[in-house]
Order: sequence, then structure tokens, then C-alpha cells
Amino acid sequence: QLKESKRAVNSLRDIVDEEDDDLERVSWSGEPVGSISWSIKETASSSTNSLEGRDSSLQKGSSSYAAFPKQVSSYSLSSLFKGELCLSLSALSDTGVKNYAPELRRPKAEYKDYSSDWSPKDTIRRMQRGKVCSLERFRSLQDKLVLLDEAVAGHDGNVITAVLIFLKQTLRREILFRELEVRQVALCHLIHFLKETGEQKLLLDLLRFLDRTEEVALSQYREHLNIQDVEKRREFLKACIGLPFSAEDTSHIQDHYTLLERQIIIEANDRHLETAGQSEIFQKHPRKASILNMPLVTTLFYSCFYHYTEAEGTFSSPINLKKTFKIPDKQYVLTALAARAKLRAWDDVDALFTTKNWLGYTKKKAPIGFHRVVEILQRNSAPVQVLQEYVRLVEDVETRLNLATKYKCHDVVIETYRDLKDRIQLTAYKCKVERGSAEEEKINSILNNMVRNTY
Repeated sequence: QLKESKRAVNSLRDIVDEEDDDLERVSWSGEPVGSISWSIKETASSSTNSLEGRDSSLQKGSSSYAAFPKQVSSYSLSSLFKGELCLSLSALSDTGVKNYAPELRRPKAEYKDYSSDWSPKDTIRRMQRGKVCSLERFRSLQDKLVLLDEAVAGHDGNVITAVLIFLKQTLRREILFRELEVRQVALCHLIHFLKETGEQKLLLDLLRFLDRTEEVALSQYREHLNIQDVEKRREFLKACIGLPFSAEDTSHIQDHYTLLERQIIIEANDRHLETAGQSEIFQKHPRKASILNMPLVTTLFYSCFYHYTEAEGTFSSPINLKKTFKIPDKQYVLTALAARAKLRAWDDVDALFTTKNWLGYTKKKAPIGFHRVVEILQRNSAPVQVLQEYVRLVEDVETRLNLATKYKCHDVVIETYRDLKDRIQLTAYKCKVERGSAEEEKINSILNNMVRNTY
């Protein structure tokens, strides 16, 4: 019963305005002494004077508690919490006699959890264990810095961030920046925290203090993500070109501005054509989304899909985009192939890989490798005749056979085994084609010729 009484009184700690947190005060009998609020406050007022005497009497095993009159009450502590008892301080003031509730001290190990006088090290340990604790008692700069150093030494990112938030709220910026400059771990945590929470102004002030000009420029550049109006974003990017970026980053910012400017022009023109119904391709394949703020590769795909045959002088021409943004041949061919294959424009696909030498002879050449060409064509449901043409161009024999078998390009498989003079594989593959088909006749003819040549 005593334990339950103590636990109940402790639950009122947040309601009662206590002056001392280090003692737990309950009635020796477990019954309330007046109201709980009155009893605790009365005990708090007398605790300073009587603490030493009580401690010594406890150590000697004295029975001095009998000197305290027992409160006569017909109410239990549980009835108080159920709302059956409501006593005010004014009602008790007429008794003329003060009743004191002796305190029972907790074991020292538990006592620390309720103490308000933790050291910075103890505070950090409590935070690491998930305990709730207040940092407001650390008021001097030295205490705050010791607290931060202990947090860093504990290698707990959440605790470090919590302490940094406290310092950010209680220190002037100049002092905080100066102290963090020599504490790189804490500094990195704060920079990451400010980026995650979007506190852009404080982040820029910190980076300027640290003289990180390129990071300041990049942080300012990131602000374009928050600008929804496309014209305002374009003007913002134009202003970003003059920021102190590195040479490589300056080139990227310039390309970003140029691309958005190009997209605005293309979008306005294509929206007009689509609305007016003046373009056949927009009628057959309506646009699913706006081209504004899309990446460069997406813009190139869009251009290859809707504006593939346009002259190089137009902004929407794929060749114009390739030259303006210095797109590598492999990337251009991959994107153009995907766009034209999606439209099933097989003649454009053929022209994409056909080259002429200085003597006028034509040959097919693919900077991405013909095995990748075959895979892209197959994903876009290319007919077997088209697939076979490009499977034949795969140089590696094993890869060619695997692709031909996988996509049922029978002629390529048969021709490859014929060139290898592999009668065993030809005979085995004969079982995989339809009986009486042209492929079976072709295999029989090749096997018969191999027999004649043997003799």
C-alpha cells in the first residue's frame, strides 16, 4: 500500500509547483495529509530546516516518527484521485495544528533520475537512454560548450542535434558560429540539420561566416526548387549565373538556364499546335505532360518523338539540342532509338545506324553495340524481320546465338551454326522449329550439303 501511495504522489509532480525535486514526500501511513498540494508544499517549506535532523534519526534507527500526530481521516488516497475528495488550503487553515508528512528518500541510484543537478556528462547519458531532461539549467557559455563536447564524444547523432538546437536557441549567432568553427563534427551536424529543415537564411549566414563561397552559391541555387512560376524561375537562374561557382558548376548553371529558356519556347509553340489541331503527330499521340522543368534527356526524347525531322536551325530540333548541350553520341543514339522505336518508325531506326564511307559504300554502325539495339527494339515490339537484321550484326557469336534463340530469330541461329559447321547443333535445333516449315527445309538443305562436301 505504501508503494502504491508513493507512486500516486509522484504522478502529481507535473501538477504541483515543487521547489525541490530531490525528495519524494508521502504520508507514513499512506493516507493524505489534507490535500496533496498542501501536504507537499508544507513539507517543502520545512525540508531545509529539518533535513539534517531527519537524516540523523533515520541513520540511528530512531522511532521519532511517533512524535508526529497521525492524521485522522476516513478518506483513502485512491478516493482522492477518483474525485471524491476536494479540500482547499483555506479549509485546512482553521485546524490550528500543522500535520507533517515525513519523507522517504529513494535509493541513490534512483535519486539521480529525479535530480535537477545533473552534470553535462550525466545529462548526455540520460538523453542517450531516451530520458526526458531539460537543458535550460545550463546557462553559462562554458556549461553549454561542455554539454556539446560531451554530446559529440557520445557519438549519438540525435543527441548532438538536440544539443545544437538548444544552443541555436540560446546563443547569439556570432558566438555559435565561432565555437562551431573549431568543432567540425558538430558543425557538419548543424549544416545538415539546417539543410533538412530548410532554414536557408541561417545556413547562408553560417556558410558566409566560414567563407565557403561555393557552398553559399550552391545553397542559393537550390532555392530555384521552391519557385513554381516558370518565368520567375528562369530569371532566378539567370541571376545565379553570376554567383561564385566553380568553373564546372558555372557551366551547369548556364546549361540549366539555357535549357529552361528553350523549354519555354518549345512548350508555347507545341501547345498552340496541339490546340489548333495543325499537327498530325499531336493528334495521333497527344502530349501526356508539359515539357517545362524536365531533365535534358527527357527533353531530347520529347524532341526526337515530336520534332525528329525538323531542321537544325529550330530550337526543338534534336540535332540542335545535341550540339547546344554537347550530348555524347551514345546518349543521343540511345534516346533517339527509344523514341523512334516507340513510334514504330523502322526506317528512321535504319537511318540512325547507316553510315557512308568516302567511297560511297554504306554500312551499319552502332556506338552503343547492336546487342543493346536488339533489346530496345524487342521492348518496343519490333517485328521479327527487323530484329533479325540487327541480331545478325552482333559480332560476338555466343551473344548472337543467345539473342537469336531468345527472340526466336530462327534464320540467324541456322546461319550461325552453318558458318560454324556444327552439324550436331543444327540437328538439335531442327527439333525446335515447326515440322514442314521453311526453317526445317533450310536445315535439311544445309545438312545435305555438309554430307556431300564430306565425301
